[in-house]
Amino acid sequence: MGVLTGIRVLDFGRYVAGPYCATLLGYLGAEVIRIEKPDGGEDRYIAPVSASGEGGVFFQTACNKKSLTLDPAAPRGREIVARLVATADVVVANLPPATLAMLGLDYQSLQRIKPDIILASQTAFGDHGPYAELGGFDGVGQAMSGAMYVTGTPGAPVKAAAPYVDFSTAVLSALGTLAALMHRERTGEGQEVATSLLGTALSVFASHLIEQGVTHCDRIGTGNRVQTSAPSDVFPTRDGHVLIHVVGNPLFRRWARLVGEERRWIDDPAYANDALRGANSAPLLERMRAWCAERTTQEALVELRSAGLPAGPVLTPQMALDDVQVAAMGFLHAIGDFPGLPRAAPVPDLPVRLSRSGGGIERRPPLLGEHTDEILRSIGMTEREVVDLRAQRII
Repeated sequence: MGVLTGIRVLDFGRYVAGPYCATLLGYLGAEVIRIEKPDGGEDRYIAPVSASGEGGVFFQTACNKKSLTLDPAAPRGREIVARLVATADVVVANLPPATLAMLGLDYQSLQRIKPDIILASQTAFGDHGPYAELGGFDGVGQAMSGAMYVTGTPGAPVKAAAPYVDFSTAVLSALGTLAALMHRERTGEGQEVATSLLGTALSVFASHLIEQGVTHCDRIGTGNRVQTSAPSDVFPTRDGHVLIHVVGNPLFRRWARLVGEERRWIDDPAYANDALRGANSAPLLERMRAWCAERTTQEALVELRSAGLPAGPVLTPQMALDDVQVAAMGFLHAIGDFPGLPRAAPVPDLPVRLSRSGGGIERRPPLLGEHTDEILRSIGMTEREVVDLRAQRII
Protein backbone atom coordinates (compact mmCIF):
# COMPACT_ATOMS: atom_id res chain seq x y z
CA MET A 1 0.00 0.00 0.00
CA GLY A 2 1.25 3.45 -0.89
CA VAL A 3 0.94 6.55 1.23
CA LEU A 4 -1.96 7.77 -0.98
CA THR A 5 -3.90 4.51 -1.04
CA GLY A 6 -7.62 5.38 -0.87
CA ILE A 7 -7.20 8.70 -2.71
CA ARG A 8 -9.00 8.96 -6.07
CA VAL A 9 -7.56 11.27 -8.73
CA LEU A 10 -9.34 12.31 -11.93
CA ASP A 11 -6.71 13.13 -14.56
CA PHE A 12 -7.97 15.47 -17.30
CA GLY A 13 -4.39 16.44 -18.13
CA ARG A 14 -2.75 16.35 -21.53
CA TYR A 15 0.88 16.14 -22.59
CA VAL A 16 3.14 16.41 -19.49
CA ALA A 17 2.53 18.98 -16.74
CA GLY A 18 -0.90 17.64 -15.75
CA PRO A 19 -0.51 13.94 -16.58
CA TYR A 20 2.87 13.52 -14.87
CA CYS A 21 1.55 15.25 -11.74
CA ALA A 22 -1.17 12.58 -11.66
CA THR A 23 1.41 9.89 -12.45
CA LEU A 24 3.44 10.81 -9.38
CA LEU A 25 0.32 10.66 -7.21
CA GLY A 26 -0.41 7.24 -8.70
CA TYR A 27 3.12 6.06 -7.94
CA LEU A 28 2.41 6.99 -4.32
CA GLY A 29 -0.66 4.75 -4.26
CA ALA A 30 -3.55 6.94 -5.45
CA GLU A 31 -6.15 5.50 -7.82
CA VAL A 32 -5.73 7.62 -10.96
CA ILE A 33 -8.37 7.69 -13.69
CA ARG A 34 -7.10 9.10 -16.98
CA ILE A 35 -10.03 10.73 -18.82
CA GLU A 36 -9.53 11.26 -22.54
CA LYS A 37 -11.70 11.65 -25.62
CA PRO A 38 -13.07 8.48 -27.27
CA ASP A 39 -10.42 8.39 -30.01
CA GLY A 40 -7.61 9.09 -27.56
CA GLY A 41 -5.75 12.21 -26.50
CA GLU A 42 -3.03 13.62 -28.73
CA ASP A 43 -0.42 12.95 -26.06
CA ARG A 44 -1.11 9.21 -26.28
CA TYR A 45 0.50 9.05 -29.72
CA ILE A 46 3.66 11.20 -29.45
CA ALA A 47 6.86 9.30 -30.42
CA PRO A 48 5.00 6.01 -31.11
CA VAL A 49 6.53 2.76 -29.87
CA SER A 50 3.64 0.26 -29.92
CA ALA A 51 1.78 -1.33 -32.82
CA SER A 52 -1.33 0.72 -31.99
CA GLY A 53 0.63 3.98 -31.84
CA GLU A 54 1.07 4.64 -28.12
CA GLY A 55 4.23 6.68 -27.64
CA GLY A 56 7.04 7.48 -25.28
CA VAL A 57 5.29 10.43 -23.64
CA PHE A 58 2.27 8.26 -22.86
CA PHE A 59 4.39 5.47 -21.37
CA GLN A 60 6.17 7.96 -19.13
CA THR A 61 2.93 9.55 -17.88
CA ALA A 62 0.37 6.72 -17.77
CA CYS A 63 1.67 3.80 -15.71
CA ASN A 64 -0.58 2.76 -12.79
CA LYS A 65 -3.53 4.63 -14.33
CA LYS A 66 -6.97 3.49 -15.43
CA SER A 67 -8.40 4.72 -18.74
CA LEU A 68 -11.89 6.15 -19.16
CA THR A 69 -12.91 7.50 -22.56
CA LEU A 70 -15.39 10.37 -22.34
CA ASP A 71 -16.46 13.54 -24.12
CA PRO A 72 -16.63 15.93 -21.13
CA ALA A 73 -18.08 18.75 -23.25
CA ALA A 74 -21.27 16.84 -24.15
CA PRO A 75 -24.21 17.34 -21.76
CA ARG A 76 -24.29 13.65 -20.76
CA GLY A 77 -20.51 13.72 -20.51
CA ARG A 78 -20.73 16.59 -18.02
CA GLU A 79 -23.23 14.61 -15.99
CA ILE A 80 -20.76 11.74 -15.78
CA VAL A 81 -17.96 14.13 -14.81
CA ALA A 82 -20.09 15.47 -11.97
CA ARG A 83 -20.79 11.95 -10.70
CA LEU A 84 -17.10 11.12 -10.85
CA VAL A 85 -16.11 14.32 -9.06
CA ALA A 86 -18.46 13.39 -6.24
CA THR A 87 -16.32 10.28 -5.66
CA ALA A 88 -12.92 11.96 -6.10
CA ASP A 89 -10.37 13.64 -3.89
CA VAL A 90 -8.26 15.38 -6.53
CA VAL A 91 -8.90 16.67 -10.05
CA VAL A 92 -5.87 17.35 -12.27
CA ALA A 93 -6.40 19.57 -15.31
CA ASN A 94 -3.83 21.61 -17.26
CA LEU A 95 -6.20 23.83 -19.23
CA PRO A 96 -6.66 27.61 -19.56
CA PRO A 97 -9.09 29.12 -17.02
CA ALA A 98 -11.86 29.74 -19.59
CA THR A 99 -11.70 26.13 -20.79
CA LEU A 100 -11.85 24.85 -17.22
CA ALA A 101 -14.97 26.93 -16.62
CA MET A 102 -16.58 25.81 -19.89
CA LEU A 103 -16.11 22.15 -18.92
CA GLY A 104 -17.22 22.70 -15.33
CA LEU A 105 -13.73 21.87 -14.07
CA ASP A 106 -12.93 25.23 -12.49
CA TYR A 107 -12.55 25.17 -8.72
CA GLN A 108 -15.86 26.91 -7.98
CA SER A 109 -17.84 24.41 -10.08
CA LEU A 110 -16.03 21.42 -8.58
CA GLN A 111 -16.51 22.75 -5.05
CA ARG A 112 -20.28 22.91 -5.55
CA ILE A 113 -20.24 19.18 -6.27
CA LYS A 114 -17.75 18.19 -3.56
CA PRO A 115 -16.82 20.91 -1.05
CA ASP A 116 -13.49 19.37 -0.03
CA ILE A 117 -12.23 18.68 -3.56
CA ILE A 118 -8.67 19.61 -4.50
CA LEU A 119 -8.02 20.98 -7.99
CA ALA A 120 -4.45 20.76 -9.28
CA SER A 121 -4.35 23.10 -12.27
CA GLN A 122 -1.43 23.84 -14.57
CA THR A 123 -1.44 26.67 -17.08
CA ALA A 124 1.15 28.15 -19.42
CA PHE A 125 1.29 31.62 -17.88
CA GLY A 126 -0.93 31.71 -14.79
CA ASP A 127 -4.61 32.38 -14.19
CA HIS A 128 -4.64 36.16 -14.67
CA GLY A 129 -2.70 38.80 -16.57
CA PRO A 130 -2.50 39.50 -20.31
CA TYR A 131 -1.30 35.98 -21.19
CA ALA A 132 -3.72 34.04 -18.98
CA GLU A 133 -5.77 32.53 -21.80
CA LEU A 134 -2.81 31.65 -24.00
CA GLY A 135 -1.58 28.10 -24.34
CA GLY A 136 2.02 27.03 -24.32
CA PHE A 137 4.49 24.20 -24.15
CA ASP A 138 7.74 23.55 -22.33
CA GLY A 139 9.85 25.35 -24.92
CA VAL A 140 7.85 28.55 -24.49
CA GLY A 141 8.80 28.57 -20.82
CA GLN A 142 12.44 27.97 -21.68
CA ALA A 143 12.34 30.81 -24.21
CA MET A 144 10.56 33.37 -22.03
CA SER A 145 12.58 32.75 -18.87
CA GLY A 146 15.88 33.81 -20.46
CA ALA A 147 17.27 30.28 -20.32
CA MET A 148 17.41 29.71 -24.08
CA TYR A 149 19.24 32.99 -24.63
CA VAL A 150 22.00 32.13 -22.14
CA THR A 151 22.13 28.43 -23.02
CA GLY A 152 22.90 29.16 -26.66
CA THR A 153 25.45 31.40 -28.27
CA PRO A 154 25.01 34.93 -29.65
CA GLY A 155 22.50 34.79 -32.46
CA ALA A 156 21.73 31.10 -31.83
CA PRO A 157 19.57 30.49 -28.74
CA VAL A 158 19.23 26.81 -27.81
CA LYS A 159 16.33 24.91 -26.25
CA ALA A 160 17.15 21.96 -24.00
CA ALA A 161 15.87 18.70 -25.51
CA ALA A 162 14.82 17.52 -22.06
CA PRO A 163 11.45 19.21 -21.31
CA TYR A 164 12.52 20.31 -17.84
CA VAL A 165 9.87 23.03 -17.53
CA ASP A 166 7.01 20.58 -18.11
CA PHE A 167 8.32 17.97 -15.71
CA SER A 168 9.37 20.45 -13.02
CA THR A 169 5.88 21.96 -13.17
CA ALA A 170 4.39 18.49 -12.71
CA VAL A 171 6.64 17.81 -9.72
CA LEU A 172 5.76 21.14 -8.10
CA SER A 173 2.08 20.49 -8.76
CA ALA A 174 2.31 17.06 -7.12
CA LEU A 175 4.13 18.62 -4.16
CA GLY A 176 1.39 21.22 -3.82
CA THR A 177 -1.28 18.53 -4.04
CA LEU A 178 0.36 16.59 -1.21
CA ALA A 179 0.40 19.79 0.87
CA ALA A 180 -3.29 20.35 0.04
CA LEU A 181 -4.15 16.80 1.10
CA MET A 182 -2.34 17.37 4.42
CA HIS A 183 -4.25 20.63 4.89
CA ARG A 184 -7.54 18.87 4.17
CA GLU A 185 -6.68 16.15 6.67
CA ARG A 186 -6.28 18.80 9.38
CA THR A 187 -9.10 21.18 8.43
CA GLY A 188 -11.52 19.40 6.09
CA GLU A 189 -10.97 22.12 3.50
CA GLY A 190 -10.21 21.58 -0.15
CA GLN A 191 -8.38 24.13 -2.31
CA GLU A 192 -6.91 24.84 -5.72
CA VAL A 193 -3.22 24.12 -6.32
CA ALA A 194 -2.16 26.34 -9.23
CA THR A 195 1.14 26.10 -11.10
CA SER A 196 2.34 27.51 -14.41
CA LEU A 197 5.05 26.74 -16.94
CA LEU A 198 6.35 30.31 -16.88
CA GLY A 199 6.45 30.42 -13.09
CA THR A 200 8.39 27.15 -13.00
CA ALA A 201 10.80 28.25 -15.74
CA LEU A 202 11.57 31.48 -13.88
CA SER A 203 12.13 29.56 -10.65
CA VAL A 204 14.56 27.10 -12.25
CA PHE A 205 16.52 29.90 -13.91
CA ALA A 206 16.24 32.26 -10.94
CA SER A 207 19.91 32.55 -9.94
CA HIS A 208 20.70 34.07 -13.34
CA LEU A 209 17.68 36.38 -13.11
CA ILE A 210 18.65 37.52 -9.62
CA GLU A 211 22.16 38.32 -10.80
CA GLN A 212 20.78 40.26 -13.77
CA GLY A 213 18.29 42.18 -11.65
CA VAL A 214 20.93 43.28 -9.16
CA THR A 215 24.02 43.79 -11.33
CA HIS A 216 22.67 44.35 -14.87
CA CYS A 217 25.59 42.26 -16.11
CA ASP A 218 23.80 41.37 -19.38
CA ARG A 219 25.36 37.96 -19.89
CA ILE A 220 25.26 36.44 -23.35
CA GLY A 221 25.17 32.78 -24.26
CA THR A 222 28.38 30.74 -24.15
CA GLY A 223 27.04 27.30 -25.03
CA ASN A 224 28.23 24.62 -22.65
CA ARG A 225 30.78 26.84 -20.97
CA VAL A 226 29.81 27.94 -17.47
CA GLN A 227 30.41 31.66 -16.96
CA THR A 228 30.59 31.71 -13.16
CA SER A 229 33.39 29.18 -12.66
CA ALA A 230 36.18 27.49 -14.62
CA PRO A 231 37.17 25.17 -16.06
CA SER A 232 33.54 24.11 -16.37
CA ASP A 233 32.65 22.96 -19.87
CA VAL A 234 32.37 19.97 -22.21
CA PHE A 235 35.75 18.83 -23.53
CA PRO A 236 36.60 16.48 -26.43
CA THR A 237 38.58 13.36 -25.63
CA ARG A 238 40.25 10.97 -28.06
CA ASP A 239 36.99 9.06 -28.50
CA GLY A 240 34.15 11.22 -27.15
CA HIS A 241 33.43 14.05 -24.71
CA VAL A 242 33.42 14.62 -20.96
CA LEU A 243 31.75 17.29 -18.90
CA ILE A 244 33.70 18.66 -15.97
CA HIS A 245 32.49 21.19 -13.43
CA VAL A 246 35.04 22.88 -11.16
CA VAL A 247 33.35 25.09 -8.55
CA GLY A 248 34.98 26.48 -5.43
CA ASN A 249 38.61 26.79 -4.39
CA PRO A 250 39.01 23.25 -3.01
CA LEU A 251 37.99 21.71 -6.34
CA PHE A 252 40.13 24.20 -8.25
CA ARG A 253 43.17 23.16 -6.21
CA ARG A 254 42.45 19.51 -7.02
CA TRP A 255 42.18 20.40 -10.70
CA ALA A 256 45.49 22.29 -10.62
CA ARG A 257 47.26 19.31 -9.08
CA LEU A 258 45.72 17.00 -11.67
CA VAL A 259 46.78 18.92 -14.78
CA GLY A 260 50.20 20.01 -13.50
CA GLU A 261 51.84 23.39 -12.96
CA GLU A 262 49.89 23.63 -9.71
CA ARG A 263 51.53 26.82 -8.40
CA ARG A 264 50.96 28.60 -11.73
CA TRP A 265 47.20 28.28 -11.40
CA ILE A 266 46.81 28.61 -7.64
CA ASP A 267 49.19 31.56 -7.13
CA ASP A 268 47.85 33.66 -10.01
CA PRO A 269 45.46 36.32 -8.61
CA ALA A 270 43.46 36.14 -11.86
CA TYR A 271 42.17 32.76 -10.65
CA ALA A 272 41.64 33.55 -6.98
CA ASN A 273 37.91 32.71 -6.92
CA ASP A 274 35.09 31.36 -9.04
CA ALA A 275 34.02 34.75 -10.39
CA LEU A 276 37.54 35.60 -11.52
CA ARG A 277 38.09 32.15 -12.99
CA GLY A 278 34.84 32.46 -14.91
CA ALA A 279 35.83 35.86 -16.26
CA ASN A 280 39.39 34.77 -17.13
CA SER A 281 38.62 31.25 -18.23
CA ALA A 282 40.40 31.04 -21.60
CA PRO A 283 43.79 29.70 -20.31
CA LEU A 284 42.05 27.26 -17.95
CA LEU A 285 39.87 25.92 -20.74
CA GLU A 286 42.82 25.66 -23.11
CA ARG A 287 44.77 23.61 -20.54
CA MET A 288 41.81 21.33 -19.90
CA ARG A 289 41.21 20.79 -23.61
CA ALA A 290 44.83 19.77 -24.08
CA TRP A 291 44.66 17.41 -21.09
CA CYS A 292 41.49 15.70 -22.34
CA ALA A 293 42.74 15.45 -25.92
CA GLU A 294 45.54 13.15 -24.76
CA ARG A 295 43.14 10.65 -23.18
CA THR A 296 40.20 8.46 -24.00
CA THR A 297 36.94 9.25 -22.26
CA GLN A 298 37.40 6.34 -19.86
CA GLU A 299 41.00 7.28 -19.06
CA ALA A 300 39.98 10.88 -18.38
CA LEU A 301 37.10 9.81 -16.13
CA VAL A 302 39.29 7.49 -14.08
CA GLU A 303 41.78 10.27 -13.38
CA LEU A 304 39.15 12.96 -12.80
CA ARG A 305 37.21 10.84 -10.37
CA SER A 306 40.36 9.68 -8.59
CA ALA A 307 41.20 13.36 -8.10
CA GLY A 308 37.74 13.98 -6.63
CA LEU A 309 36.51 16.15 -9.50
CA PRO A 310 32.86 15.92 -10.62
CA ALA A 311 32.79 14.69 -14.20
CA GLY A 312 30.67 12.60 -16.52
CA PRO A 313 30.78 11.23 -20.04
CA VAL A 314 28.50 12.65 -22.73
CA LEU A 315 26.39 9.58 -23.48
CA THR A 316 24.09 8.74 -26.36
CA PRO A 317 20.53 7.80 -25.34
CA GLN A 318 21.39 4.11 -25.82
CA MET A 319 24.52 4.46 -23.71
CA ALA A 320 22.43 6.10 -20.97
CA LEU A 321 20.04 3.12 -21.04
CA ASP A 322 22.98 0.72 -20.80
CA ASP A 323 24.86 2.55 -18.04
CA VAL A 324 25.89 0.33 -15.12
CA GLN A 325 24.84 2.89 -12.48
CA VAL A 326 21.36 3.16 -14.00
CA ALA A 327 21.06 -0.62 -13.77
CA ALA A 328 22.48 -0.79 -10.25
CA MET A 329 19.96 1.73 -8.93
CA GLY A 330 17.01 0.33 -10.86
CA PHE A 331 16.04 3.77 -12.12
CA LEU A 332 14.22 2.29 -15.14
CA HIS A 333 11.31 -0.15 -14.97
CA ALA A 334 10.90 -2.48 -17.95
CA ILE A 335 7.30 -2.48 -19.22
CA GLY A 336 6.99 -5.54 -21.44
CA ASP A 337 3.35 -6.57 -21.13
CA PHE A 338 1.79 -3.75 -23.20
CA PRO A 339 0.25 -5.21 -26.38
CA GLY A 340 2.15 -4.50 -29.58
CA LEU A 341 5.52 -3.55 -28.09
CA PRO A 342 8.43 -5.00 -30.10
CA ARG A 343 10.55 -4.99 -26.92
CA ALA A 344 10.18 -3.82 -23.32
CA ALA A 345 9.85 -0.07 -22.73
CA PRO A 346 12.32 1.36 -20.17
CA VAL A 347 10.12 3.70 -18.11
CA PRO A 348 11.57 5.78 -15.26
CA ASP A 349 10.17 4.60 -11.95
CA LEU A 350 9.24 6.90 -9.06
CA PRO A 351 12.40 9.05 -8.81
CA VAL A 352 12.13 9.18 -5.01
CA ARG A 353 12.98 6.27 -2.72
CA LEU A 354 10.73 5.94 0.35
CA SER A 355 12.28 3.45 2.75
CA ARG A 356 9.02 2.52 4.48
CA SER A 357 5.97 3.53 2.46
CA GLY A 358 7.33 2.46 -0.93
CA GLY A 359 5.67 3.38 -4.20
CA GLY A 360 6.41 3.23 -7.89
CA ILE A 361 5.28 1.45 -11.05
CA GLU A 362 2.94 -1.47 -10.46
CA ARG A 363 0.98 -1.66 -13.73
CA ARG A 364 1.54 -0.96 -17.42
CA PRO A 365 -0.16 2.05 -19.05
CA PRO A 366 -3.82 1.38 -19.89
CA LEU A 367 -5.22 0.64 -23.31
CA LEU A 368 -7.57 3.30 -24.61
CA GLY A 369 -10.83 3.01 -22.65
CA GLU A 370 -9.67 -0.19 -20.96
CA HIS A 371 -11.47 0.62 -17.70
CA THR A 372 -14.43 2.62 -19.01
CA ASP A 373 -17.11 0.05 -18.17
CA GLU A 374 -15.62 -0.71 -14.76
CA ILE A 375 -15.44 2.96 -13.77
CA LEU A 376 -18.95 3.80 -14.96
CA ARG A 377 -20.38 0.83 -13.09
CA SER A 378 -18.58 2.05 -9.96
CA ILE A 379 -20.68 5.26 -10.07
CA GLY A 380 -23.93 3.33 -10.48
CA MET A 381 -24.46 3.26 -14.24
CA THR A 382 -26.26 0.28 -15.73
CA GLU A 383 -25.05 -1.86 -18.60
CA ARG A 384 -27.81 -0.41 -20.78
CA GLU A 385 -26.71 3.15 -20.03
CA VAL A 386 -23.13 2.28 -20.91
CA VAL A 387 -24.23 0.76 -24.23
CA ASP A 388 -26.26 3.88 -25.05
CA LEU A 389 -23.36 6.20 -24.18
CA ARG A 390 -21.05 4.23 -26.42
CA ALA A 391 -23.53 4.31 -29.29
CA GLN A 392 -23.72 8.11 -28.97
CA ARG A 393 -19.90 8.42 -28.87
CA ILE A 394 -20.06 10.01 -25.42
CA ILE A 395 -17.63 7.30 -24.27
